[in-house]
Amino acid sequence: MNPKLKAKLGELPKDPGVYFHKNAKGEIIYVGKAAVLRNRVRQYFQVSRGRDPKTEALVAEIVDTDWMVAESELEALFLEAEMVRRYMPRYNILLRDDKSMVYIRINYDEDYPTVTTTRRPLDDGARYYGPYLSVMSVRQALKLLRRIFPYATRKIPGQKRATLHYHLGLDPGLEEGRTSLDDYKANLRKLIAVIEGKRKNIEKELEKDMKKFAKNSQFEEAAKTRNQLFSLQRLSRQVIFSDKEFLDISKDHALNELVDLLRLDSFPRRIEGYDISHMQGTDVVASMVVFTNGVSNKGEYRKFKTKKDHNNDFYNMHETLSRRLSERNRKSWGLPSLVLIDGGKGQLEAATRARNESGYAKLPFIGLAKREEQIVIQKNQSNIDLNLDILHKLGGFTTESDDYILLNLPHNTNLVKLLQRIRDESHRFAVSYHSVLKVKRQTASLLDDIPTVGPETRKRLLKTFGSIRGVIQARDMELEKLVGTKKAVILRQYLRPHRKI
Repeated sequence: MNPKLKAKLGELPKDPGVYFHKNAKGEIIYVGKAAVLRNRVRQYFQVSRGRDPKTEALVAEIVDTDWMVAESELEALFLEAEMVRRYMPRYNILLRDDKSMVYIRINYDEDYPTVTTTRRPLDDGARYYGPYLSVMSVRQALKLLRRIFPYATRKIPGQKRATLHYHLGLDPGLEEGRTSLDDYKANLRKLIAVIEGKRKNIEKELEKDMKKFAKNSQFEEAAKTRNQLFSLQRLSRQVIFSDKEFLDISKDHALNELVDLLRLDSFPRRIEGYDISHMQGTDVVASMVVFTNGVSNKGEYRKFKTKKDHNNDFYNMHETLSRRLSERNRKSWGLPSLVLIDGGKGQLEAATRARNESGYAKLPFIGLAKREEQIVIQKNQSNIDLNLDILHKLGGFTTESDDYILLNLPHNTNLVKLLQRIRDESHRFAVSYHSVLKVKRQTASLLDDIPTVGPETRKRLLKTFGSIRGVIQARDMELEKLVGTKKAVILRQYLRPHRKI
């Protein structure tokens, strides 16, 4: 053990938190959590302890250790999961058993929705959230959330009376009709939003509902909503899913590298990532994802449908950033600390041009080219002052042209991993929105133009028969039973030419 590490071990606090083991290159090779940091971290260096070969290999590589203090062990559990996703340390992969990963499962679309945990997500129509690293921590979090948003965990065959959990305020009581299915699903939507990191949005919604109930003299409902709101606000200090509002970002390794490398004035609290998605110029969409304090903040995500379908990513990127930096959106969303463009020189040039035209030339813009994962900086436009000493320290080098600087960094650096996460998330969000529009356009060509068939009827038809093909092949009796005789006659007239003879 080197003297620097030995001195650090003496400074370890007795608080719960997350620790980071690093090798000689400063790379994070393992992330762990502890109820008492001082005791847990020191255990690695006790010679008397029996260790398996993988742990021995880990300890042999440890040159430095850092840590982050959490308010509780429960917070440390979720913080550990986020840090592992953020840094992807190789020893976490080697030492972790896949069976420890757990998902939250919500079968929202069924007539008796339940909330459970599982280790294996299935293609069964349910909604899955995760993975998380510890089933115990997830169950503890759900136990706290259930007090705020009551939910059922299973349907008991033949059960006609409300269970004990209903009387304890933990179950909706669907068996006796104590809560309607619509109200229960509205409650589940709030629960899902909190799990997805949209807690602030739900707090605003609850506050709005509370005031509305009070104004209408519905004091019992107002009090119930008030209790939900206060409980949710207290919960924010106990459970962290993906919204790390209270994270001390000065200890975040990736953000520190980013600040040092690009000589940013301060830590980039709000990083926005952009990508374009389309199919040969049709259904052109753009995504804006937001990482707050280096962590995905899904409640702030936004999507754009371009005003013109155009098979030109440069044009589409320019339009997207022009709309993002419009006066209305600046007031609603604020300004980013840093913008990451998914693409190379052309996409970055189009984005910075839109930024300059909007009057915000000082905002730092960078790109991330897909093939070599190069960070793209536009000279005299990106508003970046590159620190070459830090670049070389991280093991990187530059490739320059007249107008651009390409930063080549090892892919295992914390900085590159963070940028990759932002880029991949912006790509995923753009593709998902494009897919929605594509499916909508494909179904619109037939059902949308049929008289008397409105949005609700279209929704019922597609839900019952699965697809537009299923509606076309449906029997006359099935159509009549679902939409009535008159609408069924009109449907047959319009769909008959599309049926296979």
